[in-house]
Amino acid sequence: MIDLNQVVTALQSVIDPNSNLSIVNAKLVSQLKTEGNNIFFELDVTNIIGDMRSKVFAAAQEEIKKMLPGSEVHIHMKSDAPNAPKTNSVLPQVKNIIAVASGKGGVGKSTVSVNTALALVQQGYKVGLIDADLYGPSIPTMLDIQNERPKIKEVYGKHKIIPVEAHGLFTISIGLIIEPEKAVVLRGPRLSGVIKQFINECIWPDLDYLIIDLPPGTGDIQLTLVQTVPITGVVMVTTPQKVAVIDAVKAMNMFLLSNINVPILGVIENMSWFSPDDEPSKKYLIFGEGGGRKLAEMNQTELLGQVPLVQKIREAGDEGKPLVGQDDNIVKSSFDKIVTNLIQQVNSRNETIDPTQIVHVSK
Repeated sequence: MIDLNQVVTALQSVIDPNSNLSIVNAKLVSQLKTEGNNIFFELDVTNIIGDMRSKVFAAAQEEIKKMLPGSEVHIHMKSDAPNAPKTNSVLPQVKNIIAVASGKGGVGKSTVSVNTALALVQQGYKVGLIDADLYGPSIPTMLDIQNERPKIKEVYGKHKIIPVEAHGLFTISIGLIIEPEKAVVLRGPRLSGVIKQFINECIWPDLDYLIIDLPPGTGDIQLTLVQTVPITGVVMVTTPQKVAVIDAVKAMNMFLLSNINVPILGVIENMSWFSPDDEPSKKYLIFGEGGGRKLAEMNQTELLGQVPLVQKIREAGDEGKPLVGQDDNIVKSSFDKIVTNLIQQVNSRNETIDPTQIVHVSK
């Protein structure tokens, strides 16, 4: 008598070329049963194209035969009708995809992305981080992994990237692929290709949150992202000053366009005030005040929190030791509050709004 658990174990070694999960975890296997030495199941190949179907079929046969010599394997490949809509197979193992955006550079968006991701890790969530700021990939430095290189795994003859794990985060960045001093010179199509590779050709584990640190503004990378993956929502980063808010409004409005329609989860105001180390109780409003709240009110969303400007946050980023990962400090407290509010916003969004669809943008 064949043990079904052994069959499932064997099929766990067979990879779905779209999600990079096992075909069991990708829920492509159904109607599994045995009769004597015969094993029967259906394999959903709707979203598997070309010769990949035969490769997955052969791999399933091989793994079962390896586990259960002498068994007879009968696989029915099931596919929807040619004109039927395909199910979304982009990152099915990721529960929430959050883009971190800004209207202009210099507002500390990458610092916010890293510390938000780490604060989520500290609350027990599984988190990934994509550094989509291809021209200025600073996240490897902030995590002290600039000398790391992602490993490569071959799946059905294609090379897949394994994100680098650091501080409990699974991370990918072009800064982990090119030499640190090398200039990134890429035009639109190449930029789009890299972003698609980070999403479709990386072997991401099961994640509660995937944070995507975008470049400032509205350009090729932002448009490629919304055309490639369904984004749960966007977090806008701004400083309190009027100039930053004006630019942030433009970036925010791109995501709210009717043909894009990605929800705004909230606003994080960075550099809200300056507090010197020797007088931490003092607050100097270097960039003014109220910008983050004003931006949130314009979209009827939440101000998730305010982050002060302190010398240690710059030092921690340069040293690759983010403050959120260190002992209690004012920055850690700020991000703990931010992620608590962010989790509430994500849960509320998921309960009240349909999942975001991959969008189609006319060129």
